[in-house]
Amino acid sequence: MPAKKQGTVKVACPHCGHQQAEPDSGYSTNCKKCGQYYRVQDELKPARRAAEKGPEQRRLNCLDCGGEILVPVSAQSSMCKHCSSYLDLRDYQITSAVSKNFKTTGTFVVEPKGYVFNTECVVGAAVIRGRFLGKLVVERTLTIHATADIKGTFTAGCLVIPAGEHFHWPAPIRARSADIAGELTASLHAQETVTLQSTARLFGDVEARQLIIEAGAVIVGNLRIGEKMVRPWPVPEPKPSRETGPRKQTVAKRKTIRKATTRGG
Repeated sequence: MPAKKQGTVKVACPHCGHQQAEPDSGYSTNCKKCGQYYRVQDELKPARRAAEKGPEQRRLNCLDCGGEILVPVSAQSSMCKHCSSYLDLRDYQITSAVSKNFKTTGTFVVEPKGYVFNTECVVGAAVIRGRFLGKLVVERTLTIHATADIKGTFTAGCLVIPAGEHFHWPAPIRARSADIAGELTASLHAQETVTLQSTARLFGDVEARQLIIEAGAVIVGNLRIGEKMVRPWPVPEPKPSRETGPRKQTVAKRKTIRKATTRGG
């Protein structure tokens, strides 16, 4: 039986960093540059451990069942071990007009010249700089820039308005959390924490479990944090009407009876 061919590997000297070829089964050697003695197998152990461990992995949540899975960083697709759903792991960058549905755990980016219309998107993360028309569901972070033109509905794990950007939305925005550094004009309902950085300007009511306001942030609106309603400044009580209480009810009752009598007659 022929002897197994001996291979060579490049090993870095632990003293000076010089790399030199050594037999892969060698035990020790001397560095050809600095002359220091070191053990070849000791220097090969980290590389071998990394090879045995396998490729680097990342944690993701299935968009269908929410179960957590581990996938290689370089993977483009996978299968959920909990519900057997197909998972698209790719990132998408939209730079032109597109009319189609997207479902990916990756990052979905609409550039300023991009236009996604008549669509339903379920994505891991999203950055909107262009036009979007449809339904958008973002599992992790939704970043909205001032150039964004959104029509339809959207929900997000974490809403992000970067510093120097502004966004206006007529309906209440619902998210798990929010990190505002720019300007937001909208009511915000968050299940967890809303953070207003020092450059933030928020015009609208806020409901959240926790609110963090850095010095310099501006907020105009009613705040409901936890179970208590907190207002950023005193709100004047409404002035009482001249006719209040039982007398006002009596007058209204009389008017009603009078009208009914007139119509009956």
